[in-house]
Amino acid sequence: MNRFFSIAIILSCLNVAARADEPLFSAKAITAEGAFTPGIEGPATDSAGFLYVVNFEKQQTIGRLFPDGSKPEVYVTLPGNSVGNGLRFDRRGKLFVADYTGHNVLKIDPISKKIEVYAHEPKMSQPNDLAITRTGVLYASDPNWSNNTGRVWRIDLEGKVTLVADNMGTANGIEVSPDDKTLYVNESAQRKIWAFDIATDGSLTGKQLIKEFPDFGFDGMRCDVAGNLYISRHGKGTVVKMTPKGDVLNEIDVLGKMPSNLCFGGEDGKTVYVTEVEHKRVVSFRVDHSGREWSLWKDGKP
Repeated sequence: MNRFFSIAIILSCLNVAARADEPLFSAKAITAEGAFTPGIEGPATDSAGFLYVVNFEKQQTIGRLFPDGSKPEVYVTLPGNSVGNGLRFDRRGKLFVADYTGHNVLKIDPISKKIEVYAHEPKMSQPNDLAITRTGVLYASDPNWSNNTGRVWRIDLEGKVTLVADNMGTANGIEVSPDDKTLYVNESAQRKIWAFDIATDGSLTGKQLIKEFPDFGFDGMRCDVAGNLYISRHGKGTVVKMTPKGDVLNEIDVLGKMPSNLCFGGEDGKTVYVTEVEHKRVVSFRVDHSGREWSLWKDGKP
């Protein structure tokens, strides 16, 4: 068995009892301040529990950390001028990377670490964040920051790219509901959160506004298994827990003013990892429900 997987399993077993006693919705730093560049983003966890975050130590890298944030290392360095933003795993352990400088979605093999272009669309301003369905279809947010506009693209299993939502604000955080029937997209500058119906062919219909905030922007967004949305509030330094109908249930201080993105992980899927730009570090907090994506992939070990 791979050394990292073996140690991760041991650490997970040792931490189960301690995690059960941790208070919910209380953030703590798990990496050193300044360990990442201001481009700290991602994040995503694999089936062994390891955490992956872009731009560790320098731009163009993807860092890999133990579940408790210890022993960070460079997992891969992206080729050419590629720089990662959003990260997502499929159930086979393939890692997808939103390469915003190359207008690509890259795919990384978990065994060989081979990096290839999975999808390329020159009409994109950038692929920013990614969401993935249970069947492996990707949706990519595509903000145009200079114009405060944005779009959403669908990337099918063969890497075909299709525009599925246009004429939006600065589309940023993006996520699929637990039943795969709804796509959520937030707009950073406009501070709005939208819900789309996902049709059987993957197209989007029935756009509905579910929440508009009066201040501060958004970035990453993820669902738990109960359907609640966790949304980073860039500039305010919090993550909001919100129902799909727009009711705010909680707001968690993440120890820095500029949270960028988040994901669920840990031994039970109830640890939320947040990338934070002000201190260029990762923080985490415990929650009451496992993450949607974690629950889908937990048995999909490569």
